[in-house]
Amino acid sequence: MSVRSSAKRWTYLLHRWLGIGGCLLMLLWFVSGMVMLFIGYPKLTPGERLAALPVLDAAQPLQGLSMLPEAVQTEPESVALTTLRGEPAYVVRSGANVGAWSAATGHALLPVSAQRAERSAAAFAGGPAFPGAVRVDEDRWTHSRGLDALRPLYQVEVGGRQPGSLYVSSRTGEVVLDAPYHQQRWNYVGAWLHWLYFLRMQSVDPVWTWVVIVLSGLCTLAALSGIVVGVWRWRFRGRYRSGAKTPYVEPWMRWHHLLGLMASAFVFTWIFSGLMSMNPLQVFTTSAGAVDAARYRGATVSLASTLAQPQALLHAAAGQRFAPVEIQWRRIGGELFAVLLDGHGDTRIVSLMDGQLHLQRQLPVAGLQQRAQAMSTAPLRTFAILHAPDAFFYPRAPEAMNGAAVRRFPVAVADFGDAHATRVYIDLATGDPLLTLGHRERVGRWLFYFLHSWDLPGMLRQENTRLAVLLLLSVVGTTLCTTAVVIGTRRLRTKVRRRRSTPAASAWTRPPAAGRSPRR
Repeated sequence: MSVRSSAKRWTYLLHRWLGIGGCLLMLLWFVSGMVMLFIGYPKLTPGERLAALPVLDAAQPLQGLSMLPEAVQTEPESVALTTLRGEPAYVVRSGANVGAWSAATGHALLPVSAQRAERSAAAFAGGPAFPGAVRVDEDRWTHSRGLDALRPLYQVEVGGRQPGSLYVSSRTGEVVLDAPYHQQRWNYVGAWLHWLYFLRMQSVDPVWTWVVIVLSGLCTLAALSGIVVGVWRWRFRGRYRSGAKTPYVEPWMRWHHLLGLMASAFVFTWIFSGLMSMNPLQVFTTSAGAVDAARYRGATVSLASTLAQPQALLHAAAGQRFAPVEIQWRRIGGELFAVLLDGHGDTRIVSLMDGQLHLQRQLPVAGLQQRAQAMSTAPLRTFAILHAPDAFFYPRAPEAMNGAAVRRFPVAVADFGDAHATRVYIDLATGDPLLTLGHRERVGRWLFYFLHSWDLPGMLRQENTRLAVLLLLSVVGTTLCTTAVVIGTRRLRTKVRRRRSTPAASAWTRPPAAGRSPRR
């Protein structure tokens, strides 16, 4: 047998048996993917969280930031005044540590009980919370690593306009995730099934990760080999004896071949981009951290100024008819300022100028550009203001996987001249770096997000057309995988029947033993 014939034979066998092994899995991926176009994995978006918070009362006596423990004041990643357990409280985050202190008394808030979690859930839902909150470390809806610092959680069942499960942090009493019942039901045939979460045991699960990578890789090979086999079997010149361009007469094989030729490119790119979503071997992660957040924040600052007094900030906001539900403090370049957020997600920046508090909608661009240089030791090549989405920074609908990410415009774009060509998108409304990209992350954007979701800004602007095309192609892919399931099932049945009949047949064809006559 020639090398070419041997290669063809192995390609046929590869597609046949990988297809039989993976056709049902690919069928489930297509069906669940169609569900995910409309129903996403449970998450709490910033808009949902802020909308559920009460307006902070400027008349209520509140202690300033200086009341926080000295160890907490030095290097916190974020400090916020919000409402916890029905009272104003400070939430301080630093790495994996999260703490809460009463803004009225200054006392540290102890871990919440089940009853307090139920009250927090009822206030969030605007309806009844049913007794019997369950303490969970992690379950099918709480695999996100962003919840790790807030665990363990309380799962509270609530009624009201949107019955479902709310998850409350036992450390702070915050509602950190909502999972309405209708979303849970659809997720069993949507994201939970699509991501094979029935195999995932914890937020960091190497076994689940590599199972998904290996299965996705094998299915990618099945799709790729199918493209090759389909082209080989198609008569571009002339026809087979049946008069058709395909050699297959049996309907299921015929439809599998024809649909495969039509949809193979989409099937391959979707399976392959699903593999890329797992970031195998961290190929889409920049190896060296090019951005230094600590340098960007700068040195610690005194908390004795008016900026650290929440009542002064609330009075200043009332003068401009702005009703904050949360105050967040930031430090950039060693300067303190406050960010006020209302229930609609609108923001105001409060800074201290000439001893007076000044409110503005955005940070001054010139000052931010100067401070952005501290993010990297590499030179700042360009600094621009982006007023509309580009190919890397764009908002998504809440049901999308990254639908909870803040994507606000205008946004500052800083490009550095380091080896990774690092780009940072900086929120003008808060000063926060929202997205950091190097060479590898850019490649991952195209090989995963684009190929899997067709999420170019121009396509997202035509959302109904985009969804209709994705649904149509998903239906074609589903039909292709259905034909593969039928063909694979038939072949396995044939194999089983042959094996069962082989012992009986061999008994009649076996040579006679010595001294015995063969049967007649």
